[in-house]
Amino acid sequence: MSESLLTVAYIAASALFILSLGGLSSQETARQGNRYGIIGMVLALAATAASDHVAGSGYAVLGAAMVPAAIIGAVLAARVAMTSMPELVAILHSFVGLAAVFVGIASYLGPQTLTGVEHTIHLVEVFVGVFIGGVTFTGSVVAFGKLRGLITGKPLLLPGRHLLNLVMLLASVGLGVQFLGAEATHAAGTFPAGLTPLLVMTGISFVLGVHLVAAIGGADMPVVVSMLNSYSGWAAAAAGFMLANDLLIITGALVGSSGAILSYIMCRAMNRSFVSVILGGFGSDGGTPAKRTAAGEGGEVTETTVDEVVDLLTHAKNVIIVPGYGMAVAQAQHSLSEVVKILRERGVNVRFAIHPVAGRLPGHMNVLLAEANVPYDIVLEMEEINEDFPNTDVVLVIGANDIVNPAALEDPESPIAGMPVLEVWKAKTTVVMKRSLASGYAGIDNPLFYKENTRMLFGDAKKNVDLILAKLVESK
Repeated sequence: MSESLLTVAYIAASALFILSLGGLSSQETARQGNRYGIIGMVLALAATAASDHVAGSGYAVLGAAMVPAAIIGAVLAARVAMTSMPELVAILHSFVGLAAVFVGIASYLGPQTLTGVEHTIHLVEVFVGVFIGGVTFTGSVVAFGKLRGLITGKPLLLPGRHLLNLVMLLASVGLGVQFLGAEATHAAGTFPAGLTPLLVMTGISFVLGVHLVAAIGGADMPVVVSMLNSYSGWAAAAAGFMLANDLLIITGALVGSSGAILSYIMCRAMNRSFVSVILGGFGSDGGTPAKRTAAGEGGEVTETTVDEVVDLLTHAKNVIIVPGYGMAVAQAQHSLSEVVKILRERGVNVRFAIHPVAGRLPGHMNVLLAEANVPYDIVLEMEEINEDFPNTDVVLVIGANDIVNPAALEDPESPIAGMPVLEVWKAKTTVVMKRSLASGYAGIDNPLFYKENTRMLFGDAKKNVDLILAKLVESK
């Protein structure tokens, strides 16, 4: 394939990737957005395989790399449950970062055809690309460990951690200066003197990636996933510069910028600055026993039963359901979809309220509900539905905790003070489905549990939803 045809194919693939991102911006168009992305990637791979760089001598190597990778990817996609999707995304980000590291070092050790200023620019691309890739690689591995439960979700707060990060960053800059100076003076045919500072910087970037993500607490993990998504995009763009590949540059920039925008949106939804998330220090182990706060002291928990919940739902006119990570773990979305269907058939106005950071992955709840065939038009974002809670008869909170915590608005000393939350306590009756009174992923108590209009339905969410479904079917 000629260079002109390759360029046209890359432009077409880039356009499809842009359409894909546009489609993924809403639930109604997400499927079409995925199709655009798949078509764009197939076109990009086919064009690359047909290019003069690969044609002839490179098919065996390309096939040896792509076929096993495709098989592994297909098996993982088929086997991974939606509850494990956050950690899958995190580990896939690590592959992108590691690829950028390998590409950068290989590009430096390979034949150098550029001279003068162009050569210097290429060396800067190599150094920066390896640095970003190293941080992305180890940071994503740590994020995977936290999400998988292999590493504690509690933030690692070392003394002087900010100074330590600054020292590592300044050391990397100093090594970069040494790298450029060594490359400018080494003689042709000799061992590249710049390799030593490049490898030392790579090691520092690995440590920096571990330390940055280890210092971020469990409550911020959804932001971490989107942040690492942005890092992986910039790593891919850096690899594109190193390989002089326009498509990698464009797609990397698209992923990097969209990930950064998503991180900003999520930070705003949590009333947190992006810098404060990067610096870490918020959140702790999920599932620890709740500590009574001033709002909870002296309060009594009012338990309820499945029969009482069914009675509330049957006589309600307006119902709002708030899903959380507990619903994902219990896999209750399919039974819940049937409950919603029955209630709507009886004339009940049922809607879902989605908090931007519900679950452990951006859009986690939306994907789960779409998987259960819940109509898109009744799934509303926080800013669309928060004002409707005072006019709601019953709110059903399923496995959510921190995103419905009134301490965010009522307790100025709370760690989540100022964070926008779903104001479920303003409804006539709020039913909270949880296994226990354990705290959420942020590790703080929830005064919602002790409010007069709150009813606690303890137990496995799926079992309780199944029982509610059975009772509703019986009453038809």
